Amino acid sequence: MQALVAFFKKLQPKTRKTVQTCAYGLSAGMSAVAFHYAIHFVAKFGIEKAHEYPLEKFIWVSLAATVGTGLVSGWLLTNFCRDAAGSGIPQLKAAYWKDFGMMTWRQVWVKFVAAALQIGGGASLGREGPSVQIAGGVGSLLAGLFGEAKQRRRAGAITGAAAGLAAAFNTPLAAITFVLEEIVGDLNSRLMGRILLASMIGALVVHGMIGPNPAFSVGRVGEPSGIAYLLVPLVAAISAFVGLLFQMGSLKLRSTTRRVWWIPAWMRPAVGALLAWGIGITVFAKTGHMGVFSLGYDDLSAGLLGQLTWQIAAVLLVAKLLATILCYGSGGAGGIFSPTLFFGAMTGLAIGTGLQPILHLRPDGVEMLAVVGMAASMCAVVRAPVTSILIVFEMTHEFAVVPPLMLGALVSNAIAKLMKHNFYDALLEQDGHDVERFAPPLDFRRWQRQPASVLANERPILLTSLEPHALQSILESHPYDRFPVVSDGKLQGIATRPEIEVAIKEKRAPVLHEALTCGPNTSLRDIQMRLVESPTMMVVLVTPEQGVKGLFTLHDLLRAQHQLADAPE
Repeated sequence: MQALVAFFKKLQPKTRKTVQTCAYGLSAGMSAVAFHYAIHFVAKFGIEKAHEYPLEKFIWVSLAATVGTGLVSGWLLTNFCRDAAGSGIPQLKAAYWKDFGMMTWRQVWVKFVAAALQIGGGASLGREGPSVQIAGGVGSLLAGLFGEAKQRRRAGAITGAAAGLAAAFNTPLAAITFVLEEIVGDLNSRLMGRILLASMIGALVVHGMIGPNPAFSVGRVGEPSGIAYLLVPLVAAISAFVGLLFQMGSLKLRSTTRRVWWIPAWMRPAVGALLAWGIGITVFAKTGHMGVFSLGYDDLSAGLLGQLTWQIAAVLLVAKLLATILCYGSGGAGGIFSPTLFFGAMTGLAIGTGLQPILHLRPDGVEMLAVVGMAASMCAVVRAPVTSILIVFEMTHEFAVVPPLMLGALVSNAIAKLMKHNFYDALLEQDGHDVERFAPPLDFRRWQRQPASVLANERPILLTSLEPHALQSILESHPYDRFPVVSDGKLQGIATRPEIEVAIKEKRAPVLHEALTCGPNTSLRDIQMRLVESPTMMVVLVTPEQGVKGLFTLHDLLRAQHQLADAPE
C-alpha cells in the first residue's frame, strides 16, 4: 500500500485528481450497490418471505422482522455511532463543511448494517440517503488511503456521494445536481468536473451489476390533454403541502422522542417500527397492498402504470405518511427520498384517478399528474428544484413531462418557503448546528454583505466588576488583551490588559477606551471599517434589549477570510 501511495504521489496533479476521482466513483458506486443487495437479502428472509404466508402467519412473521430489525438497529446506533441515524445526508453535509469531508469507518459500517436491517426488515424508510452517506464515507476514507490530509477530504466525500446517489437511483444527472444544490450549495462549483466523472462511474457500476433500469417503472406519458395541464398547479400545491406535513411531523416527533426518558434510546427505533407495522398490517389486511412496508416500490410502480384506484392511492398516501413519520421521527436509520416520491405519486394518482371520470382524463394525463406530484413533494422537502425535475425526468426518459415538472417545481418551491429551512437544514438546526454559519459564502463580495450576527463571537468574556480581585482573576483565567466592561447591563467601554495590570498595582479602576459598536444586521464590510477606526481593534455587537451579544476582533475577520480562501477546490 505504501508503494502504491508513493507511486500515486509521483503523478502529475491533474492526472492524480483524475485517478482519485475514478477510484472514488468506482468504490462508492460499488458500496451503494452492495447496500442495495444487503437490503434485498434482509427482505428476502424477512418481510418478503412473510408475504408468502397466509395472513395469520404473515402478521407474526412481519411483526418479528420489523420490530426485531428495529431493536438491532437501535442497539447499533446507540452503542457504536449515533451519527449513523436518520437519512445520513445532514451528517454528510456537516462532515463536508465542518470537518473538511472527514468521515470515519464506524459511520460507514454502522450505517450500512443498521439501515439495511431496518429497511429490509420493513420499516417505512428509503435507501437513497443512506447510500449517499455510505458512499461519501467510502470516498472520504479512500482519500485518506491516498495520503490526503484530514483537512483535504472534501473532494473524496462529495464525489463519493454523487456516485452513490447515481448508483442508488440510477439517475446520474440528478445525482450531480443534488450534491451541488444541497451539499455544496453552488451549481458552479470548481468540483463540477470531478462530481460529473464520479457520477458517471457510479451509473456505469449500477448498469453493469444490476441493469440500466431506474429504481422503479414509469409508463409512457405521451401527450396529455389540456385539462391535465390545468390540474398541474393543484397537484403540485397539494403534494408540496403533504411534503411539508411530513417534515413538520417528523421534526416534532424526533424532538419529542428525545425527551421521553423512560424509553431507552436503543428501543426507540423499534417502537416507531412497531407503530408503523400496525398501520402497514392494517392496510395489507384490508387492501392486500404492501406499500407501507419498506421502500414501497412495487405499489409505486403499480400506481405509475395505472393499476391503482384513487381510493387505494389515498389510503396508501395517508398510511405511508404516518408510517414514515413514525419510523424517521423515532430515530431509525433510513432516508426520505423514496417516501417523499411515494407521497407525491399517490397524491397525483388520487386526484387524477378520482377526477378521471368527471373530466375525462386520459391515462397518460393521470400518470403525468403522478410524476408532477413526485417532483413537487420532493422539492418541498429537500428544496432542490433542479434535482426534483431531473430525478423524475431520468426515470421517464420523456421530454413531454419536463414543462409540467418545471411548473410543479415552481409552485412547490414557492410553498416550501413557508418553512424556514429545508428538511436537512432543519435537522441540523435541531441537532444544535448554526445553519446560518454552516457553509461559507461563495465569494468575497457576498461574504462582505453578510450580517454581523453570522460571524460574531457570541460568548465574549466581559468585565462586570472593576474591583482589583475581579481584575486579577480575569487576567489569570483568560489570555485576551482586551475586555468589554459592562455595568448594569450597559456597555461602558473597553479595558486593555496593560491598563488593567497598572490599575491593579495602583489599586484603582482601569482607564477605559471608547467602544465602537454595531447591531446584528450591520454588514461585515462595515465591521471591517469600524475595526480600522477602533483604538482597541475591537467592535462590540449590542442590541437595545439584551445589551452586549458578541464582539469582533481582527483575528475573527482574518480567520473567516482564510476559511473563504480555503473553500473547496
